[in-house]
Amino acid sequence: MLKTLELLQDDLIKGYEILDFKGGERFYYVKIRAKLIDGSELHIREFFSSDDFLYSYHWQDEDGSLIVRWDNAPHHPHLESYPHHKHAPDIEESGEMSLEEVLKEVWERLAK
Repeated sequence: MLKTLELLQDDLIKGYEILDFKGGERFYYVKIRAKLIDGSELHIREFFSSDDFLYSYHWQDEDGSLIVRWDNAPHHPHLESYPHHKHAPDIEESGEMSLEEVLKEVWERLAK
């Protein structure tokens, strides 16, 4: 959880709001909405425990239209990268993502 909050100190992030948080000795769940410097938003959901890491990183433009979402919800078993995938907006294969990797990719796309 602390690493997630540290990553949100990136120059790409204009501000963020923690919408939900639950934590215990062996798990955490966090839901965050981050406003990016270009006006777009990154919606972050992470659940981490000793057994699981579930994530969804949903990047949308100022109008709320999807740019890309990376997640590992187990609902596309036909993909070789299952359960990891992205919506861009069509379903595509994706490796396992972390917030750090998502922020790097967003920076690269904004720099173009």
